[in-house]
Amino acid sequence: MAKRDFYDILGVNRDASDDEIKKSYRKLAMKYHPDRNPDSKEAEDKFKEAKEAYEILSDGQKRAAYDQYGHAGVDPNMGGGGGAGPGFGDAFGDIFGEIFGNAAGRGRAGGGRSGVYRGADLRYNLEITLEEAARGTDTRIRIPTMDECGTCDGTGAKPGTKPVTCTTCNGVGQVRMQQGFFSIQQTCPKCHGTGKMVKDPCGTCHGAGRVKSSKTLQVKIPSGIDEGDRIRLAGEGEHGQGGGPAGDLYVQIHIKPHSVFQREGDDLHCEMPIGFATAALGGEIEIPTLEGAAKIKIPSETQSGKVFRLRGKGIKGVRSSTPGDLMCHVVVETPVNLTARQKELLKEFDDINLSDEASHSPRAKSWMDKMKNFFAG
Repeated sequence: MAKRDFYDILGVNRDASDDEIKKSYRKLAMKYHPDRNPDSKEAEDKFKEAKEAYEILSDGQKRAAYDQYGHAGVDPNMGGGGGAGPGFGDAFGDIFGEIFGNAAGRGRAGGGRSGVYRGADLRYNLEITLEEAARGTDTRIRIPTMDECGTCDGTGAKPGTKPVTCTTCNGVGQVRMQQGFFSIQQTCPKCHGTGKMVKDPCGTCHGAGRVKSSKTLQVKIPSGIDEGDRIRLAGEGEHGQGGGPAGDLYVQIHIKPHSVFQREGDDLHCEMPIGFATAALGGEIEIPTLEGAAKIKIPSETQSGKVFRLRGKGIKGVRSSTPGDLMCHVVVETPVNLTARQKELLKEFDDINLSDEASHSPRAKSWMDKMKNFFAG
């Protein structure tokens, strides 16, 4: 079968630039690569076809010969050139990185092969009271940390000795592995990318270059902070390696359950039990707030579940311009441990109610009517 035109294979014009040829080849290689198309003979053939076309057109000398003489000008059996063009390895390496990802250098602080790593970020769970969250506070926390070993000054080597060049990667910090067409570059498993080895480890840190320690930090809790909010302390995380910067410490806020209030955003909620007589006749009750006691007027005939709003008695959130409200949920309390006289009075009271239920207990009367209709139907 006659070979297809190399330009047609790559889908470019004959005057295409080197970048256009490379870009087109990369798309085709990623589309038809055997690893992405297992058991597909058609994809394998197209991959080989694109590879051959790129080998010729990526080489200026071979491309000129192909433009002048066609396939005969680059056929090795007819005196033409062969082999991969000068840019083939670079393009193939780029494609490999896009397909499989390149883990080399991940987590480094721009250190390349220098072994410079940024320290890890840390998290500290801090539990505070609702009052502290509302008003703000200053507190101290003690956290574990890893400090540079003072015995070896962070080298990991025994005093009087120095780390030596890694024999596996020859100090580069990375090694190459050949897998078929691909040349894989990865972090050296021996030195973990530092390019150095410790033959005589420090007796204090055992070659790690760091030792366990702890430190006390001052944390300013802003007023209005809420459950789950985080405070970032820059540079207070784990120390970096090889001169890299330290990570950050994130203080995660958790608010202790409160005996009276529940918080929802900037609003506070509380339940306030009131007596049967107060609910029926009305009155005035005192309720707590975060700023002290406040009074609420209870109108007569108040039902259980009624919510009274005290504006501005909630919490002013970190991102809020005004404080929230306090929502007081009234719960009518049924009297317990009744005396004989109390029972007698309540029985008399109930009899009066039942004599004109529609006037004194309209909700109960309505509900009973619905029940009768339900069973009657």
